[in-house]
Amino acid sequence: MPGEVRVRFAPSPTGLPHIGNIRTALFNWLFARHHGGKFIVRVEDTDQARLVPGSIEAMMDGLRWLGIDWDEGPEVGGPFAPYQQSERLKIYHDLAEQLVSQGNAYHCYCSQIRPAQDSHEQRDRRVSASADCQCRNLSQDDISKLAGGEESNVIRFAMPKNGVTRVNDLIRGNVEWKNELLDDFIILKSDGFPTYHLAVVADDHLMEISHVMRAEEWLPSTPRHLQLYEALGFEPPKFAHLPMIMGADRAKLSKRHGATAIGEYKDDGYLPEALLNFMVLLGWSLDDKTEVMPTQTIIDNFLLEKVTKSAAIFDQEKLLWMNGVYIREMTPEQLADRMMPFLERDLPKEYLPVDRDYLCRIAPLLQERIKRLDEAAGMASIFFKADQIDNTDILVQKGMDRDSTLSALKAALDELNAAEDFQHEKLEETLNVVGERLELSRRQFFGMLRVAATGRTVTPPLFEMMEVLGKDSVVSRMENAVERFSAAG
Repeated sequence: MPGEVRVRFAPSPTGLPHIGNIRTALFNWLFARHHGGKFIVRVEDTDQARLVPGSIEAMMDGLRWLGIDWDEGPEVGGPFAPYQQSERLKIYHDLAEQLVSQGNAYHCYCSQIRPAQDSHEQRDRRVSASADCQCRNLSQDDISKLAGGEESNVIRFAMPKNGVTRVNDLIRGNVEWKNELLDDFIILKSDGFPTYHLAVVADDHLMEISHVMRAEEWLPSTPRHLQLYEALGFEPPKFAHLPMIMGADRAKLSKRHGATAIGEYKDDGYLPEALLNFMVLLGWSLDDKTEVMPTQTIIDNFLLEKVTKSAAIFDQEKLLWMNGVYIREMTPEQLADRMMPFLERDLPKEYLPVDRDYLCRIAPLLQERIKRLDEAAGMASIFFKADQIDNTDILVQKGMDRDSTLSALKAALDELNAAEDFQHEKLEETLNVVGERLELSRRQFFGMLRVAATGRTVTPPLFEMMEVLGKDSVVSRMENAVERFSAAG
């Protein structure tokens, strides 16, 4: 690929980062890393009325969490700073006036005729939506009457009235628009800020962006941008419009499909590498069978030819499955370290601090059952304290009565007290003999032991769990179960 690849992710600080815009960032980053190019982050904050405090910080936190690093932009700087559009206003004003002087743009006076109580925001919204603006053809006398001697701050771009505008999109192929069907559009608003159209063209040119990869929803804006490039004498970048992301019902992706802000995926215990792997499959594939793959494999194989035109389907269940796959591939030490922040957040304070060596012994017992890290505290808490048995009837297994249950509890307790080897294999062998002697099935005897030792009917593997808990803890719990069961007689 000739020339340096330079791509950008340009979020607007109008809300928390979600799957759609982070997927766009990811595809740009993968493309840059594949080609040894640069990935730039630029903040597009020209829509001042819709700014949400903290949203850019949340966006950058999300990128960092996913391992998506940037070569230029906020916090790292770069040769084309500043990377925040609100700090680049003079550039846009100069270009807008250049377009006016060339005859490619004009001052719009529609907003001069307005109710007195209109705000800048209301006025711009009404004027922007106006398809019947006649200011392009106003005489100087007409302007004087409308403006009352004041020049309007609003500037519109004068779209050509004939011909077609074409783009060879790297994903969608050739797309064209009839110019006569495209309205003149605002490039500078009454508050002095540019619209997206002018700012994005100016910055992509000045920051030497080689490829613009953005969501499909921006495709209809492309003829406007290409006409701006031509009027300003700029060479346009190559365009690639990424497929939409939809829910399983083929509707536009939303929270009801399970999609939430990136920060919520982190809080819910998804692994960043699993989420990144899942997101890249929303529009790209290595082949027709591989789904789980390391990030480096994705980088090595990331070509736009493998990006689909058709909409990608967001499948929450698939994400959960993939997260579980990544959890099971970890070493016990890795899983323990990933679980630790969730245990510190969610366990009762009396269980803290958690000993890491102890947690490394617990982790393998949870690994096959856990799908999200936020499940860790609920599953791991029995290793710190047995659940309270409020109704001792849960100790009585199917086919047993209270007398046989009490006898079995006492027999198990005697054996556990006498045990010198507390390895799980030996425990299972010894207690299996006790169950056979009592003429109880494994389901009955071991089910009763499970409840007595934990207070739960579903737990990690019983004997591995008892080994990790240790003899003192297991015996103490069994004694408590016998005492409570006898008292409830």
